[in-house]
Amino acid sequence: MPDDLTRLTGLLHEIGLLKRYKRTGWLIAGVRDPESIADHSFRTAIIASVIAVMEGADPERAAFLSLFHDTQETRVTDIPYIGKRYLQATPNEQVTADQVRGLPEPVAEMIGGAVGEYEEKESLEAVCARDADKLECLIQATEYREQGHQNVQPWIDSSLAALKTPTAKRLADEALRTGTLDWMIRILNGDQAE
Repeated sequence: MPDDLTRLTGLLHEIGLLKRYKRTGWLIAGVRDPESIADHSFRTAIIASVIAVMEGADPERAAFLSLFHDTQETRVTDIPYIGKRYLQATPNEQVTADQVRGLPEPVAEMIGGAVGEYEEKESLEAVCARDADKLECLIQATEYREQGHQNVQPWIDSSLAALKTPTAKRLADEALRTGTLDWMIRILNGDQAE
């Protein structure tokens, strides 16, 4: 029977799958080599901290929730929205409970608590983290569009419609208004914030 450290190490290896698993919805849009789930989760955590601090929430907690928001996809993969119409998905809290079964109790409680809070959508940090998930998708869609992928508008539209916080809505508007490399052009032109 595996001990706690063996199970914990197994979870760390399992989470590593998120670096290899691709976000499958982008395949439908014609993106041949889409971002990984881990790529998505990393930028989502950064965005969550930004939204949270602007909304008066705890940025560390919002980022933390975002890091665990898709960890269940090691077991169920990234099912595109069209696929979810035809499948009965197991709730993320249940998948997480299976993932942390047999782990040291403090670790299991930490991960289960983060996923539960995110899924309950009640704390301001969870709202910010969920907005970050949608805003990251919208930003990624604009990047893919600039790379020539023309079928990404449904991702932009659905992400924009799902945003709740004023900060996320303003950031989305700005992301849609500007080019994805405008920041670099400003720097090269000597436009540095003082």
